[in-house]
Amino acid sequence: MNATSTTELMNTMGSQAKAASALMAKASAATKLKALRGLAALLRANVDGLQTENAKDLERARAAGLSEPMVDRLKLTTKVIETCAEGCEQLAAMPDIIGDITGMKQMPSGIRVGQMRVPIGVFGMIYESRPNVTIEAASLSIKSGNACILRGGSEAIDSNRALATLVQRALVAAGLPADAVQLVPTTDRAAVGQLITMPQYVDVIIPRGGKGLIERISAEAKVPVIKHLDGNCHTYVDDPCDIAMAVKVADNAKTQKYSPCNATESLLVARGVAIPFLIQIGAVYAAKGVEMRCDPEAAAILLGDGLPDACVKDATEADWSEEYLAPVISVKIVDGVDEAIAHINRYSSHHTDAILTTDHMHAQRFLREVDSASVMVNASTRFADGFEFGLGAEIGISTDKFHARGPVGVEGLTSLKYVVLGEGEVRG
Repeated sequence: MNATSTTELMNTMGSQAKAASALMAKASAATKLKALRGLAALLRANVDGLQTENAKDLERARAAGLSEPMVDRLKLTTKVIETCAEGCEQLAAMPDIIGDITGMKQMPSGIRVGQMRVPIGVFGMIYESRPNVTIEAASLSIKSGNACILRGGSEAIDSNRALATLVQRALVAAGLPADAVQLVPTTDRAAVGQLITMPQYVDVIIPRGGKGLIERISAEAKVPVIKHLDGNCHTYVDDPCDIAMAVKVADNAKTQKYSPCNATESLLVARGVAIPFLIQIGAVYAAKGVEMRCDPEAAAILLGDGLPDACVKDATEADWSEEYLAPVISVKIVDGVDEAIAHINRYSSHHTDAILTTDHMHAQRFLREVDSASVMVNASTRFADGFEFGLGAEIGISTDKFHARGPVGVEGLTSLKYVVLGEGEVRG
């Protein structure tokens, strides 16, 4: 596709999205509920067809030499499709917050002032790999009364087209405009450049993918961006803690799935529990083929317990900041909660960090002082997810400090406007 036709395509899609957003903003809660339930039913009824299209993407990905974790992100398994359908139903069952007025106060002048929750308008979503993001974005857009333009990765183009077709069928069946959710049909990278520089049509951009993609979008966008760059998540094993529980959680946080941004990449261990904890978790990680990049003290404990050299490596300074997305984890022994908090605030990407402890005061300090979008006590970092947080779905994770932070659900796709109610008051 040449530059002129790409520009025309994106301008047309932008214009259509803007028009659709006005209709979505005034859609009733019942209409949006019908669309979401209809989409859930269509997903369940079309598993075979979706997997046929998904197989084309998987075949191309393997032929292109994509790593197995990247291929794994592309898969539309029956479980992934069912989770998407459940997400639609969870959103449908949630209260509709559009039009809610809060904080209404009577002022001395006689007027009453409050704030109304309203849709953002049109958001652009740029994402890589996971085709289920198409459904998460579309369902959240419907629930929040927005329109969206979706640009998935070229590696998932057939899967995304099939999913977007179902979304538009559900919209039309509910009496909503098909253009409320549009998928960019071309894999031309120029389309991304257009999408992020159309403030006349697009109100916010949400990139979801690798650091390179998000850095590019943030640097070149002419509209606001909701983003996170890295998922360097930490699990801190405190003194005191329940060692058995800590081993179970630290195992899950790292190995339940290596590719997500909420997988733990760095393990901090209080010196007082280092020997019993590291001996147990080291055996678990070694059995699963996880490479541990350790400070000298941690390495001495693990190697002294007989772990093979192949499993235990010396950490470099760069390891403390690294997002591996692979069976690799950095391991450091710290004095206690003070050093753990200081280390996390220095090296963390401010995504998700957890403490495993039996000390209530340590837990409270960790919650207050760790500067991250999600902070957890005695739970796996893998829970940092919109579906797990009860948001129905998420559009992404934000590590920004304005507007939306952490998993971004319906509320993160809305704004507030002031409303004033009077009875003829005039300002003196």
